[in-house]
Amino acid sequence: MKEKRKAIEFRAITADDGTLRKITGYAAVFGKASEDMGFVEYIEKGAFAAALKTSDARALFNHDRDTLPLGRQSAGTLILREDNNGLYFEITPPDTQGARDLMVSIDRGDIKEASFGFSVDEDKWDYSDKQTWKRTITKVREIFDISPVVFAAYNDTTVALRKLDEAKKTAGPSTDEAERTANPSIGLDLLKEEDALYRKIKGIKEEDHE
Repeated sequence: MKEKRKAIEFRAITADDGTLRKITGYAAVFGKASEDMGFVEYIEKGAFAAALKTSDARALFNHDRDTLPLGRQSAGTLILREDNNGLYFEITPPDTQGARDLMVSIDRGDIKEASFGFSVDEDKWDYSDKQTWKRTITKVREIFDISPVVFAAYNDTTVALRKLDEAKKTAGPSTDEAERTANPSIGLDLLKEEDALYRKIKGIKEEDHE
């Protein structure tokens, strides 16, 4: 049930005394539309509140669990907090060769994307726009990791796409009652579609009885 998303922005910074380097940025920004992933996704303000109380996220490179972590929440070397903008992260990497190499690559601009792994507890779907279906994440269950990556994993959305496919089977092209009320033509179109489908099914049944 793990999903991955591209972090909005991140950068390497140096402390005022020049002795401590950190990687900081926002893993998610509230109310900002994602790239088109077969649907467009938004994250609602407050979605991370519960997960931040129970998660022990790691800072990794490329989501690789087989290498030494760059930081960890419970160790205080990965700080995650939700503010008015979104999910802020701050990584204090260890003084290791691998971490130093990573910082050099970030400084050069060779690595300038990040991703975070998470699972969703609650979300809602809007099917009113037949061209662009929308998903809003309202509650994140767990935050697994924050990772600087070579290639952003924004389209790694297996769970979400499966949910979208299931929704399409049951919801049809538009099931938003508020949208139908605001746009009566949508309701008329649906009635026409339902009537045509009924006539087609009725015709098939009559043929079966002949």
